[in-house]
Amino acid sequence: MKVYTKTGDKGTTALYGGTRVPKHHIRIEGYGTVDELNSWIGLLRDQQIDARHKKVLIDIQDKLFTIGAILATPPEKEFLKSGKKRLDIPSVAQEDISLLENEIDTMDASLPAMTHFVLPGGHTTVSYCHIARTVCRRAERKASYLHENESFDVLVLHYLNRLSDYLFVLARKLTSDLEVNEVKWIPKKGSTSEK
Repeated sequence: MKVYTKTGDKGTTALYGGTRVPKHHIRIEGYGTVDELNSWIGLLRDQQIDARHKKVLIDIQDKLFTIGAILATPPEKEFLKSGKKRLDIPSVAQEDISLLENEIDTMDASLPAMTHFVLPGGHTTVSYCHIARTVCRRAERKASYLHENESFDVLVLHYLNRLSDYLFVLARKLTSDLEVNEVKWIPKKGSTSEK
């Protein structure tokens, strides 16, 4: 299989099933952002972090490939003429979302209560996690916009929403594990003047 096909040289690309669309189509924006998220999570997984976190991140990366495939498949191409589903992959399940929720609850139980927003940063690994979180939020926005126009399994939206929560709590957990100070955002009083 060649890496380059030259079929996209005029600014279009093929969705799963063969439909050609502009490279700026919302489907491409959606699964492209999921792909970007997957890369950031890979970078996070490459850091010196707990083996349990690495295992969960690999599971997340696998699920993000599934989500990318779902977003790359227009509704009219979801099924073959035979009636069989075009994508022969497991879909997003409630258990996938429950895994994230359980991980969030476990990590959260070991952390101090949050009383303020926190500033991203403090350690490179924590910063990578926050970048992944913000890219996840963007992927969720793109997927939400697509879903509004062409529906797909709503569990994809649930998963992306929960994943951003997971990444936020993971960033706090990594801050704790790495013994880094969590910098609270406390708005400065009197920073604006009334005229």
